[in-house]
Amino acid sequence: MDWKIELIFVPVTDVDRAKEFYTRIGFHADIDASPSQDVRFVQLTPPGSACSIAIGEGLGSDVPPGTLDVIQVVVADADAALAQLRAVGVDAEGVEELDWGRFVSFRDPDGNRWALQELVPYD
Repeated sequence: MDWKIELIFVPVTDVDRAKEFYTRIGFHADIDASPSQDVRFVQLTPPGSACSIAIGEGLGSDVPPGTLDVIQVVVADADAALAQLRAVGVDAEGVEELDWGRFVSFRDPDGNRWALQELVPYD
């Protein structure tokens, strides 16, 4: 039986600000629905990913905004990812060279930390 991670909740304080940030860095806005006055569900997917993130209001999460550290995403080229983030005004850090990959990191407007990993050949 396959186990697939397909949705990760990312806690934010301002849904519109977070949605603008994530779409600016290239995520696709899949869903933005408000089934009631107390609930808003926004699903965004990074380009090429089978896993999406969810942000919103009234979703029942007790995770405080800005506390996720680290969501890790694999990219083909860390240098290109860093350049893309900086081109749209994101204060990204990198490229950090480690034995298990090349890394770029950034935070969303709430402080949730992301790491982008370029895989390196393993001997």
